[in-house]
Amino acid sequence: MSDDKREEKVRSIKLSGFGGYDCLVVQEESCPRPETGEVTVKVKACGMNFADLYTRQGLYTFDGRKPPFVMGMECAGIVKEVGEGVQEFKVGDRVVCWSFHYGMWSEVSKIPATTCHHIPDSMSFEEAVAMPVSYVTAYLVLFDFGNLRRGQSVLVQAAAGGLGWAVTQLCKTVEDVVIFGTASAFKHEIIRENGITHAIDYHSTDFVQEVQSHAPTGVDIIVDSLSGSDFIRSQKVLKHMGRLIHVGISNMIGGEKRSLLRALKVWWQMKNVSLLNLTKNNHAVCGFNMGTLTENNPTRVKEVMAHLIQLYEEGKIKPRIDSVWSFDEVVKATKKMVNRENIGKLVLIPVKEKTDGDPTPQTVDSAVLNPED
Repeated sequence: MSDDKREEKVRSIKLSGFGGYDCLVVQEESCPRPETGEVTVKVKACGMNFADLYTRQGLYTFDGRKPPFVMGMECAGIVKEVGEGVQEFKVGDRVVCWSFHYGMWSEVSKIPATTCHHIPDSMSFEEAVAMPVSYVTAYLVLFDFGNLRRGQSVLVQAAAGGLGWAVTQLCKTVEDVVIFGTASAFKHEIIRENGITHAIDYHSTDFVQEVQSHAPTGVDIIVDSLSGSDFIRSQKVLKHMGRLIHVGISNMIGGEKRSLLRALKVWWQMKNVSLLNLTKNNHAVCGFNMGTLTENNPTRVKEVMAHLIQLYEEGKIKPRIDSVWSFDEVVKATKKMVNRENIGKLVLIPVKEKTDGDPTPQTVDSAVLNPED
């Protein structure tokens, strides 16, 4: 075959099997072509999420999918090619995209046009990839499930992560909201700057006692990304008519590889939710899964995305990018997330420009805040 007809290849991060860091493999794939209703996107940035850790360890995949497959649930870039029937996008458009069937951690991704959205020139690609999982989840949890209103109070678990950062900023779009947030002590100054009213060091302080000392009757909304015993205990600080929304299982992650005992313990603690206690205490417990919502109500997800971009343009929200890593640094980036060292969003890019003599990732403030990074 002549050189001009050689098949185009792109680099992707593939999950070779469930397990440790060595299961994340950078390799070449055939460049995808869009089918009817799809676009291909030249990827400029990919979002990393805690759910990617669940996927790698085999704790949970959205559609029960088994490796090998290309990882990633969100990306941003430039439309490369448009499939038949697509009217909303054209080649050259700047877009953010999401897919819970994975495939986003690639130099070129093939995506249904229904899960893409235009982004303004004022929004960087790195900021854009913070929107689909973190900010859309935060918005739906606070306003669709939580019905957040003026003068209420919210407890945000893991307030320094990508989701916690988004929840905090969206709480501040409502007047007089008191926000409790758990995070390691070295992150407290910056989460307060983001809007947290009461920062709680979960390593040294019982968050239940700390919340009760400031709000004896409890809080109106709890955003739980931890699960397990923390999910059960958090109900002690929920007001009557309060809403507890469960969005993650990060307590199942304790290291590089899955611990079956840890996972079973967290699952068992979650299983034993008492309907009698919920009724007696006038509590609502909700579960949120962005993937299944995207499948069953894609219109609502698109509506929220449009509103979030409007809030961004109005200066009311702004994602914080903790650090940017190349595909070849995916293991280092993953370790940072496993160790809970990030403040805000971790981002992957296909290739990163490096200054001579500077092999370190592009970071924003985190190196100063945590000297161990």
